[in-house]
Amino acid sequence: MSRERLYLFDTTLRDGAQTNGVDFTLADKAVIAQMLDDLGLDYVEGGYPGANPLDTEFFAEKPKLAHARFTAFGMTRRAGRSVSNDPGLAALLEAKADAICFVAKSSAYQVRVALETTNEENLASIRDSVTAARKAGREVMLDCEHFFDGYKENPEFALACAKTAYDAGARWVVLCDTNGGTMPHEVETIVGEVTKYIPGDHVGIHAHNDTEQAVANSLAAVRAGARQIQGTLNGLGERCGNANLCSLIPTLKLKREFSDRFEIGVSDAKLANLVQVSRTLDDMLNRAPNRHAPYVGESAFVTKTGIHASAVLKDPQTYEHVRPESVGNHRKVLVSDQAGRSNVIAALERAGIPFDRNDPKLARLVEELKEREAAGFAYESANASFELLARRTLGKVPGYFDVEQFDVNVEQRYNANGQRVTVALAVVKVDVAGERLISAGEGNGPVNALDVALRKDLGKYQKYIEGLKLIDYRVRILNGGTEAVTRVLIESEDEAGESWTTVGVSPNIIDASFQALMDSVIYKLVKSGAPA
Repeated sequence: MSRERLYLFDTTLRDGAQTNGVDFTLADKAVIAQMLDDLGLDYVEGGYPGANPLDTEFFAEKPKLAHARFTAFGMTRRAGRSVSNDPGLAALLEAKADAICFVAKSSAYQVRVALETTNEENLASIRDSVTAARKAGREVMLDCEHFFDGYKENPEFALACAKTAYDAGARWVVLCDTNGGTMPHEVETIVGEVTKYIPGDHVGIHAHNDTEQAVANSLAAVRAGARQIQGTLNGLGERCGNANLCSLIPTLKLKREFSDRFEIGVSDAKLANLVQVSRTLDDMLNRAPNRHAPYVGESAFVTKTGIHASAVLKDPQTYEHVRPESVGNHRKVLVSDQAGRSNVIAALERAGIPFDRNDPKLARLVEELKEREAAGFAYESANASFELLARRTLGKVPGYFDVEQFDVNVEQRYNANGQRVTVALAVVKVDVAGERLISAGEGNGPVNALDVALRKDLGKYQKYIEGLKLIDYRVRILNGGTEAVTRVLIESEDEAGESWTTVGVSPNIIDASFQALMDSVIYKLVKSGAPA
């Protein structure tokens, strides 16, 4: 049985650019557009030519997209102006784009208050703009702004706006929940009414997420007949964001209610790149990914409690609604204060640490883990420190070196340019196979100085740590007062770009930091196969 086609419209580069703290460069836009095209999106909205120099430049030359239609966004002609005398409309018609998405009010209240014009002039503006774009050879769509609120206030006028665009030749009439307050059952009812006047394969949905229901509202619109969905990667957008395509795409692909009825431009192979696409965008924006995001979040397929972990290891379907690999994610069984034997065994297998299931040391490892997490260690966030703890408990970590003593001094002074600077100096005394080595290091802080000094000279092991570098340092105070306990997480990277995280806990932040630093160096020696 043939399936209906659903079309996906991405507005990350336009609506997503309205996110607080998000500023795309021209190069960013070009890379993201190509990434969206490669994923299989049908439309990529590049921005608003004429509204700002960046978007105008982006539309000066059409990007080479293999699949997606490059779309320009802008307003219909202004009230009181003709099509030929509206600079904004002219910029849209001149933009190098395959399609134009106009935005127009579809709420009588908004027309009266925001535009200060008449309903008749608003309808004429829609008709004239769509007609002009069609004559210019562009595919045209109309975003009916405030449609759902407008429909509840005055359904005849809201429908008239949508019908005017369709009758003038618009390929898509997109119903916008601009304020994001419409409920899914309302969306389904109203879209169902619209499709009595405009065929569903010409109707789209653009949902905002102010009630955390943009994805649900988009799916409700599809159930009611809409066949285009607008959204953004990672749900970017002003206020609370837009419908998240990273949630919608796998739902449409993997849930039979939709996959049996519809097909989209995203193939199974491209779906498996979704996590990478999501995180690439976050990396470009220098944003921390949402660990708890559905499908693509780091925690989306994480199991922590022992009973759940045991079940997942027997059959993943016990606690997973889809295969994590289908979206490019992976299953993770955490080791934590809630861990049982199953969690630990899974973690050991994942790390490739040999063990005997009947070894009584396994029980000791579980208890040790719980005791240390109760003291403040967080092994679910520190994979390398867990591996070292497991290897030590099972007796499998060589004694590479011993740190006999370290000392750190912090000093403020004037430099040669007369500027007042703060510097730290650290000295570390290390015993390597009976050879006593003393190293000093200077840094912009005590942890940096300790890191430099510790890795300056490890004798016969120095060659194994040459490519090691610290790339992130995070501190959390676990309790208050003058004797507060501090947790330090350090992320390190080797010459091949592989990264790992280590943890240290102490009432003294320098001691906690040094614990994490030591684990990082020892983990590098272990993974490099350095001999004892």
